[in-house]
Amino acid sequence: MTPADNKRLIQRFVEECINRQNLAALDELVAEDFVEQVPFPGQGPGRAGLRDALRVFLAAFPDQRWTIDEQIAEGEKVASRFTFTATHGGDFFGMPATRKRVEVWGVVIDVVRNGKMAESRIILDMAGLMRQING
Repeated sequence: MTPADNKRLIQRFVEECINRQNLAALDELVAEDFVEQVPFPGQGPGRAGLRDALRVFLAAFPDQRWTIDEQIAEGEKVASRFTFTATHGGDFFGMPATRKRVEVWGVVIDVVRNGKMAESRIILDMAGLMRQING
């Protein structure tokens, strides 16, 4: 796959799995032995662990939307700068829903191998997210 193909795969992952909440698409887009370099608290290994982490995030922010603002690809790596917008509509790491609207930035570096997302390292403005939920 070319770097442009890899960018399209990551765009499809964001659109299908996150924005459309189609977790069944993970089977097609994510390697079974997927590695999350910076896992969310409690996230297990592999594609199954990613599926569970996404379920937690989707339950906490059911109307979430990720917008890719910028993308750079080289070889098998894709770096995406994104904006996360949502309403805090469910429990988030022990914090009950506040119904507050949030908007935070993030950067993720994904690795695509054999046509699937194989690794990911996400940096999300968690301080900003928590400040907006609590503020």
